[in-house]
Amino acid sequence: MNHPQEAHMSGRTKYLLDEDSMPTQWYNLLADLPVAPPPPLHPGTNEPIGPDDLAPLFPQALIAQEVTEQRHVDIPGPVLDVYRLWRPSPLFRARRLERALDTPARIYYKYEGVSPVGSHKPNTSVPQAHYNAEDGVRRLTTETGAGQWGSALAFACASFGVDCEVWQVRASYDQKPYRRLMMETYGADVHPSPSKETAAGRAILEEHPESTGSLGIAISEAVEQAAADDTTRYALGSVLNHVLLHQTVIGEEALRQFDMAEDTPDLLVGCTGGGSNFGGLAFPFLREKLAGRMSPVIRAVEPAACPTLTRGRYTYDFGDTAGLTPLLKMHTLGHDFIPDPIHAGGLRYHGMSPLISHLYEQGLIEAREIAQQDCFAAGVRFARTEGIIPAPEPTHALAACVEEALRCRESGEEKVILTALCGHAHLDLPAYGAYLSGAVRDNALSEEDLARSLAEVPHLG
Repeated sequence: MNHPQEAHMSGRTKYLLDEDSMPTQWYNLLADLPVAPPPPLHPGTNEPIGPDDLAPLFPQALIAQEVTEQRHVDIPGPVLDVYRLWRPSPLFRARRLERALDTPARIYYKYEGVSPVGSHKPNTSVPQAHYNAEDGVRRLTTETGAGQWGSALAFACASFGVDCEVWQVRASYDQKPYRRLMMETYGADVHPSPSKETAAGRAILEEHPESTGSLGIAISEAVEQAAADDTTRYALGSVLNHVLLHQTVIGEEALRQFDMAEDTPDLLVGCTGGGSNFGGLAFPFLREKLAGRMSPVIRAVEPAACPTLTRGRYTYDFGDTAGLTPLLKMHTLGHDFIPDPIHAGGLRYHGMSPLISHLYEQGLIEAREIAQQDCFAAGVRFARTEGIIPAPEPTHALAACVEEALRCRESGEEKVILTALCGHAHLDLPAYGAYLSGAVRDNALSEEDLARSLAEVPHLG
């Protein structure tokens, strides 16, 4: 490895847009897909759901965005006002990482850790809080894994005067106390999930008193509370179409920044849990690919402990453990699946966005899984070159970027790689402590455990 004093490099590092260049519309990929994805189904009738079925959970504006066929949706002025606290976010050229890897590849990363809560999640929490406040909603409930989504919704609710109640997966609640404190600082009430606050939580605890929880369980608890109160609605941080729609500000900005760089990506890499970060970056680039204006390979990377795209079944399943949500056609490990309590809590979801699952089935994206230790190794390497300690979630994408860059070193190919650095790890440092002390272990998902979980997936007609 080169010494620091030898690492002087010419060339631009940051590509920054002015506030007046911030996108004023979200992009809806559904308008450009050659084949439409299958619709969600009502869990009681197995028929496609309508707007009235979603009304107990979401305001009408979000229901309309969930099913819209418009190519672009205007971003409301009050949302843009909050976005300006951190948007547009920077695009970085990872020159120091390139040099450390001795690769001819050019590596770029779109950095969403500049938001108030340190992740990409406010891109959707802010509009969700806005539309609910406009609808007279007084309280929002939600689940959170690593705590990034709960923090983002707590911040957004504080911005629009709405109460916030969060069920945090027990494994993350114990691992990440500062995330809970961040949520509480913004004014949220936070419960470990499974909890005794709901019937769904009590049922799980009765059968598994030491349960480390899952996003599916936490969703059940939050949905149960929202459905029981006319002044309360539910907010979801990933998976659904309207959530991925809001995140497309990431990719729209990145396209403009690549114009500034006079470059075009050959490979786009993003980590995937429910799919919002990946979709937010990838969808505008996929639009350009479908139109024939560029041709990047688009690669989703997921944890080996929770490999929904690579090993899950593409079928209708519940989005939550208790079966309170509509049936979604998606890649799933089974709604009863309890993943290992890996440190990338935001990727510990049993299912994948139906839209991203559909893209994978159509061959428009590819996917691979990577184990925890390889991800943390890439995160440490990135921190020691680029200076940012990445959240455990995007280390999956970084590990794939490093692998590709090293292949380019062998082949001599000057490939352009773009990834989404969706957040920093300032509140996830115990995870790095575990890795640096040798305490991180990789537990492979066995075929027996997967088969047992998939056996509980509903069988439709």
